[in-house]
Amino acid sequence: MLLSDRVRLRHLEIFVEVARQGSVTRAADALSLTQPAVSRSLRELEATLGKPLTEKAGRGLRLSPFGVSFVEKAARAVALAREAVEETRRTDGPPVTLGALPTVSATIVPEAVARFRALALGSRLTVRSGENDVLLEQLQRGALDLVVGRLPAPERMLGLTFEPLYRERVVAVVARGHRLAGQPLTPDALGTGPVLVPSRGSIIEGAVARLLLEHGLTPPQDAIETVSDSFGRAFVLNHGAVWFISEGVVRADLAAGRMTALPLDTATTLGPVGLCLRQDVTLSPAAARLADLLREAASGRS
Repeated sequence: MLLSDRVRLRHLEIFVEVARQGSVTRAADALSLTQPAVSRSLRELEATLGKPLTEKAGRGLRLSPFGVSFVEKAARAVALAREAVEETRRTDGPPVTLGALPTVSATIVPEAVARFRALALGSRLTVRSGENDVLLEQLQRGALDLVVGRLPAPERMLGLTFEPLYRERVVAVVARGHRLAGQPLTPDALGTGPVLVPSRGSIIEGAVARLLLEHGLTPPQDAIETVSDSFGRAFVLNHGAVWFISEGVVRADLAAGRMTALPLDTATTLGPVGLCLRQDVTLSPAAARLADLLREAASGRS
């Protein structure tokens, strides 16, 4: 026999309130029930348990030893049931977790997230940013619903699909007023100050390496490897570095005039940016809507 055939949530709610009030009458008033209804519920619960839960104490009542033992668990069960009901009422769907590489974290992702929030779908959204390998591993094991960024290497795409959204190039940037601003980038010039290049294993590492070879450039021995957009931005603006980075990462800085792109032909670094999804896995309605919003935010970009 199912427990719910004999014990219902109302039995526990009424018992917990009687224990709190120390009186059937006051419990009935608090629950907007009649006194006979409260008394009947208590008798039914005691009959199911086979133990007395209350005993008389003057004009009121108190919990029996069995009641003292039972009330804490009953109160916890009632609280958990109420929490589950409220959470279900507030949420229309499962949570959505998006992985975003730095190149999109400051461009299409904020636009898509703002539109997603405006829809009030009720699904909690989490945005995680990080290195490509980490995000793809999380996607493959189901910790992320989708990842947006540059096309990964083929060996990283096991069990995944890629949907291109737009194409983006690498740029070499410096802070406004830098001594190299507007000047051709020569081997001598590149060797006279700090240089930031992509970390080994990062998506754009190969593109930047080829770019440097094409132009006869070699990064200095003390070049700093990083894919951190926050560190790169601070180091360029405050310490005069030359930074080779995806244009999307510094798009806002270029538009605001905080940085300037050096006159270097980077056409060969042009590569696809898009959505990585798991094969044969259907997105939840909320995750599918977020994917659509990312497509919309990306439309019109080169």
